Amino acid sequence: MGRVAPKVKVLEEFLKHNNELLALVGKGEYAIGTHERFEISKKHLKEFLLFKFNLEDMEFRDLNYEFIKDYEFYLKTVKSCNNNTALKYITNFRKIVRRAIDKEIIKEDPFKKFTGKKTKTKKKPLTAVELHKIENHIFSTPRLTVIRDVFIFQCYTGLAYIDAFQLKKEDIKIGIDGEYWIMSDRQKTESETNIPLLPKALEIIKKYKDHPLCISRGSVLPVKSNQKMNAYLKEITDLCGLNIILNTHKARRTFGSTVTLNNDVPIHVVKEMLGHSSVKQTEEYAITEQQTISRKMIELREKLDKKSSFNFENPLLILEKLEKEILDLRKHLASSI
Repeated sequence: MGRVAPKVKVLEEFLKHNNELLALVGKGEYAIGTHERFEISKKHLKEFLLFKFNLEDMEFRDLNYEFIKDYEFYLKTVKSCNNNTALKYITNFRKIVRRAIDKEIIKEDPFKKFTGKKTKTKKKPLTAVELHKIENHIFSTPRLTVIRDVFIFQCYTGLAYIDAFQLKKEDIKIGIDGEYWIMSDRQKTESETNIPLLPKALEIIKKYKDHPLCISRGSVLPVKSNQKMNAYLKEITDLCGLNIILNTHKARRTFGSTVTLNNDVPIHVVKEMLGHSSVKQTEEYAITEQQTISRKMIELREKLDKKSSFNFENPLLILEKLEKEILDLRKHLASSI
């Protein structure tokens, strides 16, 4: 492999990238979660170098296809990562390598022949029954009540964790219909967010308007860190007796499917509320519940019954009319003889 700057090492460049990213987090260009993910990726790579080569760092010139495949194998075996998680860490590492290529630290891409294919997973939203159970459970600790309320707020607004965390009081505005809306920009895509507030979401906003954390931050909700949210949601799952994996993103999927699409909100409207760039993204959320399938089939049966009834009634009416005409004709003929 050709090289221009042989002394530049992988973890050094990784650290430089992460430090720059952290500085941009402070400017609002990235979410802190993005920096955390790259830090974990760097940590895994560092541990791999010690495990495989007993090295603290490695020069970019020593990277090749075999290194990439060995790292993938290490993540899946030693670190027990599933295929998709391993690919996420490799993708983050790949970004550092591409950065090195752009900076002319190396000339050839060690990832050139590497192909990783994501395993397609079905990420289910909460069903209406599960949502109702979580929504109405009474918790003995305020800590879990707050976490539950924030999660339910996400279920009824479709906000991602970072957008719920950053939601300010000035983002709640009166829409053209005279009702309250969320009008802000999404952190991830910088696209506009325009979401009419449903009664449950408004109820939660009102509940926490005087919360000390909301007052000090100027925020709408007392949202904890994403890590704490997900940890506490596991407790909530157990206490509600649900055999599901609960995390902050499931709330967004629940809004996109159970709350909106399953209640006949058109998919193009849901797309706008979720801030998706295409309907194809929204279609991934469109998991239809049995309840919705049942409702639609009942509607279909009613339509078919009406159609069937119409088709059978018409011939009978025609026959009755013919019989009456024949009878009238006979009477007429009889009277004329």
